[in-house]
Amino acid sequence: MRVIFYNPWATELEDTGAYLSGLRTMDLGRWLPATADARLRGMARLDADWYGECARCFTAPRAPGVEFLPGWTAGNPGLATLAGRASKRPAGEEWWLVFTGHHPEKVGAPLDGLCAYLRRYGVRIAFYAFDEASRFMPSFAAIAPYLDVLIHDEAPLAETGAGRLRPGCRTLHRSWVANVVPGAVPFNETPEEKILFLGSQLGLTPHRQRQIDFLRAKFKDRFVASCDHSIAVAGRDALNRYKVGLCPEGRKFTTPAMAHTHTDRPFWSGCLGLVPVSEDSKTGGRLQKLTDDGLVVRYPHGDLEALESACERALGFSATERRRIYEHFNREETVGSVLAAEIAAAD
Repeated sequence: MRVIFYNPWATELEDTGAYLSGLRTMDLGRWLPATADARLRGMARLDADWYGECARCFTAPRAPGVEFLPGWTAGNPGLATLAGRASKRPAGEEWWLVFTGHHPEKVGAPLDGLCAYLRRYGVRIAFYAFDEASRFMPSFAAIAPYLDVLIHDEAPLAETGAGRLRPGCRTLHRSWVANVVPGAVPFNETPEEKILFLGSQLGLTPHRQRQIDFLRAKFKDRFVASCDHSIAVAGRDALNRYKVGLCPEGRKFTTPAMAHTHTDRPFWSGCLGLVPVSEDSKTGGRLQKLTDDGLVVRYPHGDLEALESACERALGFSATERRRIYEHFNREETVGSVLAAEIAAAD
């Protein structure tokens, strides 16, 4: 199998390794308005690097009994090249084009025709959606009839959207997890006895600020808050110096399903070897099994004393308990692993 990842920060169809080798020095100006200030350029760099890491994860998957060939990455110009190569696909190779988020929208009007053409020549299509694509992505109707795999964060899918799926499409209700290559960050046996708040400027609500102020007063220099827009991909490896990761949940999201869920931060934390601590979501759903299995520590929304207790409990985890978390998240909770299992099982 060969996976081709559609990346809005890419142009031509190219080997993912080559794309990633040039990403850090890539001029992102072509995607930004001429008036873009330093803040917007910085956010663009974080986003381009984040999707670069997604490309790494999706085009280097692993699944039992499957040989994955080196992956490709493509933007819109690259999709045209892929269409030109589709009719010449070598015998014995299975190609999968993978979209994420709402990115099918970025293909525009040619999406329907492109997908139909690729499927005619045996190229299979997967979509790892989030932010309720079946309800809020207009082009869902265009891509749905051509999907072989749909991984989505909605329960249930919108009736009209679900009705457009082809009968053989595999569907999996699964949230976005960690865009981390399994085992890429080594387990730290002796981390600092500190709590890292993995937040963002977008989620720094008055509720979250109260939590930060409370934890600073309680834990003093054992509490570290990161409130930037995001953690740069290049800086994520260093986070394994901390023992506990305090992660936001989804109440700040405005779409119905997402407001009942969580961010991907608990999954980052687990893959990096931190003990994930997270506020319970409104329905308590997505992280509940992980909590029941002792892989996440949660506390009730708005309960500062319970938050303190959860952090203390997480700080008390042994190296053996933390390694169990690390091994589980790297084995089960990365986007590449989730995708690989679905496409390997597709008819």
